[in-house]
Amino acid sequence: MKLRILLADDHEIVRRGLCALLQKHEGWEVCGEASDGREAVEMAKRLKPDVVIVDVGMPHLNGLDTTRQLLQHDPNFKVIVLTITDSDQIIREALDAGARGFVLKSDAARDLVSAVEALQSKRMFFTPRVNDLVLAGFLEKGHAVSRNEPPNLPTLTAREREVTQLLAEGKSSKEVATVLNLSTKTVETHRSNIMRKLSLHSIRDLVVYAIKNNIIQIQMPPQIHRGTETTVV
Repeated sequence: MKLRILLADDHEIVRRGLCALLQKHEGWEVCGEASDGREAVEMAKRLKPDVVIVDVGMPHLNGLDTTRQLLQHDPNFKVIVLTITDSDQIIREALDAGARGFVLKSDAARDLVSAVEALQSKRMFFTPRVNDLVLAGFLEKGHAVSRNEPPNLPTLTAREREVTQLLAEGKSSKEVATVLNLSTKTVETHRSNIMRKLSLHSIRDLVVYAIKNNIIQIQMPPQIHRGTETTVV
């Protein structure tokens, strides 16, 4: 029986390259391709792949929240997170979300096959930096690292994070309502609650919050991004 892989990345050229790489491996098949996180969740529920590979910086639903939703639906999903940066915050959030693999996009040609092989063998796969942090007790210290920093802002619910991402991406309340299958009034209520909870006063403030908290990421234009996968944006 073939290992079935679902691949989610909003850049078509990246998906094509990764698909070609994965399908060269005997016994593997890419059973589906998604261009955003929301589509990835729906496809995973329908296709039930053995491994899901998600890019962190996707529209509509980012890769970290995609991972959370996948594992809330089925804790048996095996997720590999692809990212252009291995910042401490991204690493911590990916691990907290339940990812079993963490691969830098710049190293995907070298590491992605190894990561899938590890998950296939019921092991985890992380970059050397992630392994070093885990071995150093990073996860146990996760909440203590920031003791000398100002207290964190209130935590958003999963639905509030979805609304925040869509608004920060420039969608109107009506458009958000259509995407989430909610009434416009409900979206406006969520928006008001989010702004009040986070003490924000404008959509610009919301965008800044979303960027700082990895709800959305600033992407380079495709023609530049394709050739500069190692650039931190």
